[in-house]
Amino acid sequence: MNVGILALQGAFAAHEKVLSDLGASVTRVKTPAELSTVDAVVLPGGESTTMSMLLDSSGLREPLEVLLRHGFPVFGTCAGLIMLSSNIKDGRSDQRPFGALGISVRRNGYGRQIDSFETPLVVDDGAQRFEMNGVFIRAPRIEEVDCDVEVLAEVNNDPVLVRQGNVLGATFHPELGESGYVHQLFVEIVAKAQSVPKDFTMVRN
Repeated sequence: MNVGILALQGAFAAHEKVLSDLGASVTRVKTPAELSTVDAVVLPGGESTTMSMLLDSSGLREPLEVLLRHGFPVFGTCAGLIMLSSNIKDGRSDQRPFGALGISVRRNGYGRQIDSFETPLVVDDGAQRFEMNGVFIRAPRIEEVDCDVEVLAEVNNDPVLVRQGNVLGATFHPELGESGYVHQLFVEIVAKAQSVPKDFTMVRN
């Protein structure tokens, strides 16, 4: 299993360490050629507007869109989740999310950097249940969830960890917590996913 981590900007090194500790091979993805070598991809935290522009300038947006339409496993945290959403309520007019998760989000929904916080979480995906510490740093807030999106964890009735098929999204930073539970869940999703062809010209339609 080779998991790619979008390495255009943001906190990708911490994700790399957690996945490596779980035994996954990890590739830092900055180009479409590197994307074509991986079985899944992590979109890390960072700044969602900047991430959106870098996806365009790197040429990664279109191949990622193609792969996501064909069930490619992806895990987005914080800004990465914003990019996977269907609607950014306070996004810029030129900011285009992938629409891979049927959710509406608000950037910095819990406040500014000074309002960052940590809190205990209970994650339940129906097959396993575990407790962990959630680290929220200028976190987005999920305000609407489609009926086919599974809510795996909540904080004060706000969804903070969601799944739709092979797409996993967290408003917090599980890579900064004391456990690798959420990354292990993603590894299990990847292991069960059907292989997606990486010839983007073949799968474009």
